[in-house]
Amino acid sequence: MNAAAMLLEWRGAPPPQPSAALKSVELAAIETLFDALGDVAFFVKDRDGRYLAVNHTLVRRCGLRSKQELLGRTVLEVHPRQLAQTYLAQDRQVIEAGSTIMKHLELHLYPNRRHGWCLTHKTPLRDEQGLIVGLVGTSHDLGLADERHPVYRKIASIAQQIRDNYHHPLCLNQLAQEAGLPLARVERLFQRVFHYSPRQLLLQSRLDGALALIEADPARGIADIAAVCGYTDHSAFSRQFKALTGMTPVQYRVHHHGERG
Repeated sequence: MNAAAMLLEWRGAPPPQPSAALKSVELAAIETLFDALGDVAFFVKDRDGRYLAVNHTLVRRCGLRSKQELLGRTVLEVHPRQLAQTYLAQDRQVIEAGSTIMKHLELHLYPNRRHGWCLTHKTPLRDEQGLIVGLVGTSHDLGLADERHPVYRKIASIAQQIRDNYHHPLCLNQLAQEAGLPLARVERLFQRVFHYSPRQLLLQSRLDGALALIEADPARGIADIAAVCGYTDHSAFSRQFKALTGMTPVQYRVHHHGERG
């Protein structure tokens, strides 16, 4: 995939047919941009999880000296096994299910090989036929060492519970109590890390789930999708969906499946 199409895919837009000039743009140009960012690791992987492109930050994070030492290898070969298994599971989710992972709070390795907190983003890469051929992602260092900020484990756990259980009724105050934190502190930490609240993460997770269901099954009823994603009010679901996408659920379904057709 050329660089222009890759960037459009990353933003969630369907890539148009590129001009001859755009086809000549190389992935190396994108690498060069990310090489200038010392707190962001950048990577492109194929369907088997092999690194195809990386920036210098990721090379340092892996304790290696050059990109050539990292290219063609997998996370299991360059990261501690416990971390690598987590990254691998994410990659399979993106490549096999076509999911996009946004602002996922997790532990990574900093250049000094100490554990620290990062926000990870991953999205599938598709070829001209729409088939997933790999993934592209970034990991943004938050500059928060795990040893100094153990509370971030609790925040990460709350965020994961919201993502995993968005289709069920959730009490954010109960999640905070189970983590041993006041709800007000959880909300402050969410704003600091994610730049949105726990309630906004719940809304995002529900709408992401709805998008995936609409894209997977053009015949499924919108009211059914709303209920499955945790909405008891169909009209509220439609309003929030349109605020996110600019289209109603029905319009989005026609738009998406019309393009695929």
